[in-house]
Amino acid sequence: MTQTQIKIFDTTLRDGEQSPGVNLNKLEKVELAKQLERFGVDIMEAGFPASSQGDFNAVKQIAETVKNVSVIGLARAVKSDIDACAEALKNAADPRLHIFIATSPIHMEYKLQKTPEEVIETAVEMVKYGKKKFNHVEWSAEDASRTDLDFLAKIIEKVIDAGATVINLPDTVGYTMPTEYGHMFRYLKENVPNIEKVDLSCHCHDDLGMALANSFAAIENGATQVEGTINGIGERAGNAALEEFGVALNIRNDYYPFYTNLTLNEIKRTSDLASKFTGMTVPANKAVVGRNAFAHESGIHQDGVLKNAQTYEIITPELVGVQSNNLVLGKHSGRHAFTDKIKQLGYDLSEEKLKEAFKAFKQLTDRKREVTDDDLFSILTDIQTDTSNVKRYQMQDFNVQYRSSDKPKATVILTAPNEETIEHTGTGQGSVEALYNTLDQIVREETHLTDFQLNSIGQGRDALAEVHVSMTVDDVNVSGRASAQDVLEAAVEAYLNGVNRAIYQTQADIASSS
Repeated sequence: MTQTQIKIFDTTLRDGEQSPGVNLNKLEKVELAKQLERFGVDIMEAGFPASSQGDFNAVKQIAETVKNVSVIGLARAVKSDIDACAEALKNAADPRLHIFIATSPIHMEYKLQKTPEEVIETAVEMVKYGKKKFNHVEWSAEDASRTDLDFLAKIIEKVIDAGATVINLPDTVGYTMPTEYGHMFRYLKENVPNIEKVDLSCHCHDDLGMALANSFAAIENGATQVEGTINGIGERAGNAALEEFGVALNIRNDYYPFYTNLTLNEIKRTSDLASKFTGMTVPANKAVVGRNAFAHESGIHQDGVLKNAQTYEIITPELVGVQSNNLVLGKHSGRHAFTDKIKQLGYDLSEEKLKEAFKAFKQLTDRKREVTDDDLFSILTDIQTDTSNVKRYQMQDFNVQYRSSDKPKATVILTAPNEETIEHTGTGQGSVEALYNTLDQIVREETHLTDFQLNSIGQGRDALAEVHVSMTVDDVNVSGRASAQDVLEAAVEAYLNGVNRAIYQTQADIASSS
């Protein structure tokens, strides 16, 4: 049976970052881009360069960093957006442009306020303009699944003649069903005379839980590119989860004559990194990457798995990079063993950051008998994306007094960016609120907490606590995170991490615009 490659278009860094509460800085985007490259995606949508200076800078650095994957930038059907993509991607090894314009009646009338003829004219003009700057131009019919098929066929024929090399038909609001979505691709294959000149791509949202099913319906009917995100994150209910698509295609290679270039044993690490940076915890029962994906509580299931794993386990943990035993380092492990282990984990640290990571590792072994891969992962990602090269707030000491009959009282001592030491005491309804009320009084910036999440790294009573916060700092939307064995320490450091990231982001934007 002849196998056809399905290209993987990852939009974690663009559509994924549009998830509510998610705010990645440039260092995190670059680190995640490097991991997506290791995962083996074919095309990486690095961002929307025209949307902000920060996004432009991130796309530019990603384009200059990853070389084994095609980097693509998103643009509205506007010349200035296309120009921003061209500038940001000028040093990419294989740059691409992604232009979108809405085609459904409701979008054309109420959002664009254009006639169908005007939409066609704009689409053709912008594809021609983009083709002057890029060899590869993807054109997306926003809300394609609610677009009249005859009109869709007409505009697609014209944008292909204008130079488009990929046609994307997104189910933008997650409305369609698999049979309908598959029919749309089949209809266009049969009714657009020049359709063989392009790759057809699908981009499915999960509002009705159909994103993965619709993606398979698309490739069954002629699509050769699938768009999605790691862990299925994205606007509203998210996108098709690429790790699920890749594994499903691999497991059911008896049914589908397709393959991808994904390195499946990089799934666990890619999923963990995306989860850590975005603060979007992977549900325990999530397919492929949830912690219960390989857990069998039922006695009947356990008995079957022990006799033959294939009775209930169609996916082996090793396939997706889950190690059965990752307790590898402890108090007596030396720098050589530590260095070898971080190389196994895929990290490439400078000598300075290696020293910093080893110091953090040793501090952890003083309090934790066994250090797991998850613990190391937390240490290494925090150090790799650290912004301590800028002046920042640093926690010197804190104290919380708690009695069930009184309001908790917190005292915090910080060093401010100007190196002044500040001490303040405050109260709250709980210990964390008391700390945060106190921190609000110390930091000079105007802060507002919008979300607080607490998770554990690993298992057992000595597991690390990880706190992720979303906040605004002087009207800048940022997220902060920290891990520690003490929940309150992690809470304080996550707050300060968010404030410091806002300072870093503001300074970086000023530097890039000057």
